[in-house]
Amino acid sequence: MFLTYEVTTIETLLILNSKQGNIVKNKNNNTNPFINLHNSMNNEIEILLVEDNISDAEMTIRALKKNNLGHKMLHVKDGEEALEFIFATGKYSERTVENTPKVVLLDLKMPKVNGIEVLQKIRADGRTTKIPIVVLTSSNEDPDIQECYRLGVNSYVVKPVQFEKFIKAVSELGLYWLLVNQPPK
Repeated sequence: MFLTYEVTTIETLLILNSKQGNIVKNKNNNTNPFINLHNSMNNEIEILLVEDNISDAEMTIRALKKNNLGHKMLHVKDGEEALEFIFATGKYSERTVENTPKVVLLDLKMPKVNGIEVLQKIRADGRTTKIPIVVLTSSNEDPDIQECYRLGVNSYVVKPVQFEKFIKAVSELGLYWLLVNQPPK
């Protein structure tokens, strides 16, 4: 089984697992760290981090790990990949839609599919409408805030600029959504 505690991206997970000797053999008996990744990991994800800025993603991951909350996390770099994960399509087609993350941390300004479109698609599907979504973005523009709440976001957090405040805000988000919040069954 693949380890999930060092996940920042799919690529990082694969590199870590191959370095640690956790290479899986495929049906042709070839060793390949890419085989069965999604079968072994995607059903265990608690936090889906959707963030295109690598520095912000690394700080978010660091803050969550500091509180032992980043063990079952997947970082995707754009909205298109987030939707593939949530709806079990594309490279995530081997997982099931019913195995949802406990929370999605969603940036707004991203390539391919922006955060508002991701939020809209998640809320429009009955299978995913109850997933808690926290917008974690640098945008403090009122139209973005209004639109996100209109679409059903659970929380809208503007990323603090100062490092210490950013770490504290993300840590508190993680603690609340993973440990305090009681989701519907």
